[in-house]
Amino acid sequence: MTRVIGVRFRTAGKIYFFAPGKFNIKQGDSVIVETARGVEFGRVVSGPKEVKDEEVVQPLKPVIRIATEQDSRVEEKNREKEKEAFKICLEKIRKHGLDMKLIDAEYTFDNNKVLFYFTADGRIDFRELVKDLAAVFRTRIELRQIGVRDETKIRGGIGICGRTLCCNTYLSEFAAVSIKMAKEQNLSLNPTKISGVCGRLMCCLTNEEETYEELNSQLPSVGDTVTTSEGLTGTVHSLSVLRKLVKVIVVLENDEKEIREYKADDLKFRPRRKKTKISKEEMKKLAELEKGEGASKLDDN
Repeated sequence: MTRVIGVRFRTAGKIYFFAPGKFNIKQGDSVIVETARGVEFGRVVSGPKEVKDEEVVQPLKPVIRIATEQDSRVEEKNREKEKEAFKICLEKIRKHGLDMKLIDAEYTFDNNKVLFYFTADGRIDFRELVKDLAAVFRTRIELRQIGVRDETKIRGGIGICGRTLCCNTYLSEFAAVSIKMAKEQNLSLNPTKISGVCGRLMCCLTNEEETYEELNSQLPSVGDTVTTSEGLTGTVHSLSVLRKLVKVIVVLENDEKEIREYKADDLKFRPRRKKTKISKEEMKKLAELEKGEGASKLDDN
């Protein structure tokens, strides 16, 4: 077991482990640590704890020091400098006529590097842009191309639920989301209703997926043949998954058909064994929403 603390450098960013060393560190403290990007200012989101050795990426770097008031002032100053750096980079992009959208600018704590995040439809030749930026800032420059999900995570916003976006508040990593999840939960397959601000499938589709899978395994599928408690045979018309109610088209003695609602426990049917299927038309219509866009790193120092 290894004793670690969890440190986060951005709001809802990924949590990284560091060795607390001799410092008495608690959750909520600010610390100065060394990362692959250089010396960074981070906030402790999980206090000292023991984790399995295989969960730690070796070598585990130690905390340099607990952040002082001076460190906090430097961090605030860096945030102000980032605004100016953003404006300068925008001007340089226009000057070079590059087809790229600047999203954010970020200084490392020690000012050893300035990172610029951008989106673009394809690869961008930004070598001349990097030279111009290096001449202005006189430090290492890194341009990083990100996807639309990462862009939304940085910018933030309000979802269709009326709440602040999950990815901008607490979701540290993007979950794998698929159209099958929407189908499993009987949601509308209208892209405008199941896509997030980023234009991709909503991350929250994963929140109740496990529950729906469990409930659906106890229910018949639409179109299945079932036997009711009165001994009637019918075809499943629709389902209310959470209430475990099933509407069935039953055939009466006079050959008339009628829709009746039953509790799932009052029906006899073959348990669902296979996963939800999606028609070829639905798959073709919504295929573009399943294309994930992980961040790709383009460096030129």
